[in-house]
Formats: sequence, C-alpha cells, structure tokens
Amino acid sequence: MGLCASAPKSRTNPERNQFQNHQKSNLFSYNQTNPPSTNSPQKFSGQVPPQTTTSPGGGGAGGGGGGGATPSFSEFSFADLKTATNNFSTDLIVSESGEKAPNLVYKGRLKNRRWIAVKKFSKLAWPDPKQFAEEAWGVGKLRHKRLANLIGYCCDGEERLLVAEYMPNDTLAKHLFHWENQTIEWAMRIRVAQYISDALNYCSTEGREVYHDLNAYRVLFDEEGDPRLSCFGFMRNSRDGKSYSTNLAYTPPEYLKHGRVTPESVVYSFGTVLLDLLSGKHIPPSHALDMIRGKNIILLMDSHLEGNFSTDEATIVVDLASKCLQYEPKDRPTIKDLVATLGPLQNKCDVPSHVMLGISKQEEAPLTPQRPLSPLGEACSRKDLTAIHQILVMTHYRDDEGTGTNELSFQEWTQQMRDMLEARKRGDQAFRDKDFKAAIDFYSQFIDVGTMISPTVYARRSLCYLLCDQPDAALRDAMQAQIVYADWPTAFYMQSVALGKLDMHQDALDMLNEASGLEQKRHKGERRGS
Repeated sequence: MGLCASAPKSRTNPERNQFQNHQKSNLFSYNQTNPPSTNSPQKFSGQVPPQTTTSPGGGGAGGGGGGGATPSFSEFSFADLKTATNNFSTDLIVSESGEKAPNLVYKGRLKNRRWIAVKKFSKLAWPDPKQFAEEAWGVGKLRHKRLANLIGYCCDGEERLLVAEYMPNDTLAKHLFHWENQTIEWAMRIRVAQYISDALNYCSTEGREVYHDLNAYRVLFDEEGDPRLSCFGFMRNSRDGKSYSTNLAYTPPEYLKHGRVTPESVVYSFGTVLLDLLSGKHIPPSHALDMIRGKNIILLMDSHLEGNFSTDEATIVVDLASKCLQYEPKDRPTIKDLVATLGPLQNKCDVPSHVMLGISKQEEAPLTPQRPLSPLGEACSRKDLTAIHQILVMTHYRDDEGTGTNELSFQEWTQQMRDMLEARKRGDQAFRDKDFKAAIDFYSQFIDVGTMISPTVYARRSLCYLLCDQPDAALRDAMQAQIVYADWPTAFYMQSVALGKLDMHQDALDMLNEASGLEQKRHKGERRGS
C-alpha cells in the first residue's frame, strides 16, 4: 500500500515527473490541479490522498482527526461517504448552527481511520453539478492551519456533499453559550479572534475574500483546542449565492438592501463574533452599539469572566467591534486592520489552547506492527533518527545496484557529470559528519542535474529533512525513492517515519507493515537464490 506509483526505471529526474495515479494499492490518490470532468469523474475509494500540505503561516499545526498533515483535495464516491457516516445516521449529525438552509453536517470515519465532517446539501441547492464541482475545487485549494480545510467533495447524481477535516471539540457557540465545565477565559477569547482574523486574511490573499454567514457556529476547535474557521462558509449554499441564514438582526445592512455578500460584509459579521466573545451572549448589533455609545462597556462584558480581563484590551476589542459594525461598508476596517489590531493583544502564547479551554487532548491508542521488524524497521517504528542514520551510513549505496539508474554512456562523462558526482561525494561526507543542512544542499545539486537517479540519495536526503524538522519534504523524498525503486523496503520505511512525524499514525503503521513485508519477501528470494 505504497504512497506513490510504481514507475519505470529511467534516467529522467523523478522530481520533475508528475506523480502517477496507478498505485500498487488503492489506499491513496494523488492531488490533481484541475477539477475532473463531471461526465466521467475519477472516484476515490473512501480514502484520503497522501500528498500532504503543511499549512501556511507557521508549519503544520493540526489537521482535524488526522494530525498535522492536511490531505490534498479529491473527489469521493457517495457510497464511501455513506459508509463513513453509517448511512448518514442521525446519531452522527454534528451541525449545531440551527441554519434554515436544508443541509446537515455529519461526523464520519474513512477506512484509513481519518475522521471527517461531511456536509450534505439538499438536492435543489446545487442543480448544476459542474458549478458545484468548480466551487468545491476553488475552496479545496485553500490550505491553512487556521482553517478546517476542505479535503473533498461528492457530486454523484443528485447528491452534493462536501468533505472537510473533522474538528472534535465543538463550536465557539457551544463553548460560549452552552458551556458545561467552564467558560472561555479572556486570553482564549482574544486567541479565537486573532486566529479567525488570520484565517480570513490568508483566504483574502488567496482570492477568497467572501465568507458567507460568519458566526460563532462557524468557529470550530480542533484536537489541540485551537480555533479554526470552517471552510464551508466559503461555499455558496445555493445557486444564487444568497446564503445568509441567521436572524436578520445580525445580517449586514447591504445584504438586506442588495442581497449580495461582499468583503465588507465579512468584516461586519466578524464584528458580531467579537460581540459574542465580549459578552458571552448573542446580542443584536444595534443593541450592542447603543451600549457602546452609552459608554456601558462593563455591562457589555460577559459576567462569567468575573472581571478577569484587561480593561485596556477589552476597550480595544469593543472599539474594533464598533468599527466593524458601521452601517456604511466603506467605514469598516479591512481584514488586515483586524489582524494588526488583535495581534499585539495576544498573551499566554505558551499556554496550549486545550489547557485554556479546560479540555483533554484526544489521543488514540498506540498502534503496533503486524510482524517482527528488522533493525531498520525497529529504528523507524521508534522514529529513532540517530539509529536510522547509522544504518543508512553502513548500508552505503548497496541497494542502488541493479536499479538500472546508474548506467552512463561515454558521452555523459562530461564536466557536468564529474561535478554532479562530486556533489554526491560531498553530500555523503556531510551526511557521515551529521552536517545535515549541507548534505541537503549537496544532494539537491546531484538530484537537480537529473542525469543519474539514486534511491539512496533520496532516502538520505529524506532523513536529513527529518533531522531538520521538515517532515513534508522528507515524505516527498521517500515517495520519490519508491518511484525509482518500486519495491525497496527503505523507501517505505522512510515514508513511515515521515508520516509518523506528521501525526498520521495509522498511515505510518500501514507503511511500516508494507516495508516489513517487502523485506521478508526479499530475504526469501535471497535464500532461494543461494
């Protein structure tokens, strides 16, 4: 169940080749750059793709139900989503928005153990399948650690569904309005406002400035307790885009006049969320503005905070909310203004969100391999990078023999070739000396020329990336090593380590088991040969 396709052994540079979609198994599928034709869509077997993305803006922190790596966007079959949600069981409905729009959000689990959120639209919401697919693919390009990212969609007959990362710790509305254990402390409320403004700012720079119906139900908390903005709000709920479904008292004035959502409308809605955070109640903006104009800021504040907040900070947030709720769109701040105002208010940065929320991190039981492991397998299962390094140094380039990638013609023995071999030699020296950043540079020089292909170089650079805390790059190199040498256990072992570092533990175990199986198969072949 390899992460990438078997490829013919050639002397082209695999890093410049597009990944293929004919894997040895159907566990994963690759990312595509364009939406598929709705006439003959490619279906995926209820699984998520392997090509992970580290969220912009500070690394891959969080990925609902699956850890730090966000799977790439793909199309799912209706049958697999039906299975994942236990035939769309009412017990798995998790939407608490109370929206009038006839659609529901279900919790589901794919065969690879990843939890997902599935939004099921009414049959009339998106009559044009092409329009729905294009809208979904547009939103699916967004990737950020402050978003509950969209990872797929289903457009099967009259069925229209969206698939997103699952956020296990409820909504902001639940924590603010219906809390059972403790209310949200002030520092966490500021963090929520900052993170959501970060998400909106990122999406604005990516050409997605319009967010429909921003409210406290659209803010979700991931397994770390970090607030995320639901990606569903970037999708129109209907063909005409008229997607406000909350009480009209909270709707931007221009929407009531023209029926259109604009970037300024999003800022207005953000102001209503600020009011929620300040008051702990869902107060109509007109009423809140009267209180603000009357200087009754203390009356506006949530009494459950019991005065445990900074008056100066509260004044700044109240002022910002007031500006966001201005009647004229041109008088409201920009998204960048929101980020700039809220950023300096951050404190308790070293306190994890789950601690401030008073929730426990959700961790699953450790997984164990199916069969005994070799020394390399044992090191990889422990993610012992030092032991892996020692083994790769001792193995040298023995496994490159017979891959058919290192045969050179007389014409290829040029100065460029000599320089390339020198780069590999210097990379090997840096690798032995544990100068891993230098090794990455030298190995990259060797790989970029593309005249020779070495799975060992990819494996070694993969380990270097892991030691430099770049698991995404390490996973790509391990996948490339498999493309060069389809049945090489080391390539699978390195993928396992990288996936483990990305907190994709079930996928890491699957890769570890496959590597072990390939190793046993190789040893049996060697015994028969002797």
